[in-house]
Amino acid sequence: MTRTTTLPALALAAALALAGCGNGQEAEAPATGGASPAADAAPTGTASAGSTPTGSTPAAGAAEISGEHNDADVMFAQMMIPHHEQAVQMSEILLGKDGVPQDVRDLAERVGQTQEPEIEQMQAMLTAWDAPATPDESATAHGGHGSGMVDEQGMNWLREAEEGPEAAELYLEQMIRHHEGATEMARDEVEQGSNPEAVELAREIVEAQEAEIEEMRTMQEELSQP
Repeated sequence: MTRTTTLPALALAAALALAGCGNGQEAEAPATGGASPAADAAPTGTASAGSTPTGSTPAAGAAEISGEHNDADVMFAQMMIPHHEQAVQMSEILLGKDGVPQDVRDLAERVGQTQEPEIEQMQAMLTAWDAPATPDESATAHGGHGSGMVDEQGMNWLREAEEGPEAAELYLEQMIRHHEGATEMARDEVEQGSNPEAVELAREIVEAQEAEIEEMRTMQEELSQP
């Protein structure tokens, strides 16, 4: 009797042991599976952290300025900055007047929107090259700084011009000469500069301002018609 009773008991114990092993293996599976989302989350967090510097436009822009440059690059930036600043100032004077034809007003707004970022870009170039913001007297005397610039008397004429077509006509006359000077300076940079960003900016200035010169001449013709 004892032997007969013991065998079923041993069989039951063995079955329970096997069931226990099976449960242990199944318990490990969720742990292994649970590690996968955690592992997947880690790269996502790493990518997120890495995306922060990339999204910083000013830092990225500064990093993209090549250190390679020569005297022509420095002079281009030093002289074009005040040249652009005056163009923005002239445009602001015109935009402060009433009765200016809409196409001329649109052009003046575009000048500011285009040239203000270019000023910032050239200032960043000078900073990257550890160059002064303004040229020395010998460089200024060598030429280019006043190319197409409007003197103080001309600026006063624009300020005092009657509102409407008269102010628009004077603005166009002055800005055409101003643009012609800028394109001349930019062509010099394309020929003589070595910094790739400065040379590319100079090319863009030539292309954009030559197109605006033609646009302004068309506006002059329209304003001259009775």
